[in-house]
Amino acid sequence: MKPIVAIIGRPNVGKSTFFNRVTKSRDALVENFPGVTRDRIYGDARWNEVAFTLVDTGGFTEAADSFAPQIRLQVQQALEDADLVIFMLDGKGGISPFDQDINQMLRASTKPVMVAVNKIDGIEQEKGIYDFYSLGIDDPHPVSAEHGYGMHDFLDKLVERLSQILTAITRDSKEDAIKIAVVGRPNVGKSSLINAILGQDRHLVSDIPGTTRDAVDSDCRKDDRLYRFIDTAGIRRKGKVRQKLEKFSVIKALRSLDRCDVALMVLDAADGITEQDINIAGYAYDRGCGCIFLLNKWDIVEKDSNTAKKFQEQVKDAAKFLNFAPVLTISALTGTRVRKIFDVVDTVYNQFATRINTGQLNRIVEKAIQKNEPSLFRGKRLKFYYATQISTKPPTFVCFVNYPQAVHFSYKRYLMNQVRLGTGLNQAPIRLIFRQRTGRLTKVK
Repeated sequence: MKPIVAIIGRPNVGKSTFFNRVTKSRDALVENFPGVTRDRIYGDARWNEVAFTLVDTGGFTEAADSFAPQIRLQVQQALEDADLVIFMLDGKGGISPFDQDINQMLRASTKPVMVAVNKIDGIEQEKGIYDFYSLGIDDPHPVSAEHGYGMHDFLDKLVERLSQILTAITRDSKEDAIKIAVVGRPNVGKSSLINAILGQDRHLVSDIPGTTRDAVDSDCRKDDRLYRFIDTAGIRRKGKVRQKLEKFSVIKALRSLDRCDVALMVLDAADGITEQDINIAGYAYDRGCGCIFLLNKWDIVEKDSNTAKKFQEQVKDAAKFLNFAPVLTISALTGTRVRKIFDVVDTVYNQFATRINTGQLNRIVEKAIQKNEPSLFRGKRLKFYYATQISTKPPTFVCFVNYPQAVHFSYKRYLMNQVRLGTGLNQAPIRLIFRQRTGRLTKVK
């Protein structure tokens, strides 16, 4: 599970600039699938091989009379939900009363805090940080989020702290459960679904969107297999997240996706498939977990013999990047097909945790290349030397080639489809990575 780092501070101290610089490696990873673009309030980052989720809490444009309460609410939520907080100050603007208020809250908290004094563009400007010692803070770090000054040293210390936090994060090792995150827009019936699965009212159910504020785990055993359901707050579009309480509930939902094996993407069939449904599916796709689309409230949909098929085709068309994910029509209210969810989860999870024999994998790749050879690269033939699986959850494969950068995304998609056909991994995500060969390897003919 990635630790969550929240950036807090008054407006215009450079939080978003800092966020963009640190997460730029993530921004460079662009999938060539339609429908993956979406608004983000978070970014996945990596430094010195330590992965973490960075949250830009953003500035406010409210009038002055409401400014302080909004700042206070945001800091409170950041302290509650983050594993570490970056307190950002303005090295050019100096100390403001809002900085003092934030600092008082941080001093009363037990959460680890690192202080970054931004807009320090060189060593000659570092004397500007001395004024901030009057806040009683320790070890302020001079940085320039815009120009990069001091960023390497700051990130080195950040991930050192995060490594200590990661060792303190414990997982439940009593029994290996299939971890299932239940995600979707507010008021689509997520808590009602978990209640129907558990057969008891373990979660608060309300017609008011946003009732669920925290992710809550519930265990359920069926046929000697343990399932852990993670209920989450509804994820709204960024523009709709006006209450800061809702905004940080989204962070908790994303944390749930980080630690789940299978995500149940709950859709409101009565509303149809919305853009935000696809955005949420994209969050799950990013994290590589297995996915199942559940069209809930099927009992109130006007239908004929082709309605279910039409809905399934609409989902597959809208979320092409998840066209392998099963689609199931259910009703949490009446219990229609709720028990069938277990069978689909088992299928997806078994594929999600599958390991493919190296010989079988290379035969599949060889056959695929013979059937459809890749295009030339600068007049030279692309050579595929060897393929192997390096991990599960999701199944991740590496192909060693002479020119990894030359493999066109359409050919990558073709090979992934051929691997799916040859291995039977038709309902789980898979990853295919191309690397430059090292040493002497046998060429895939």
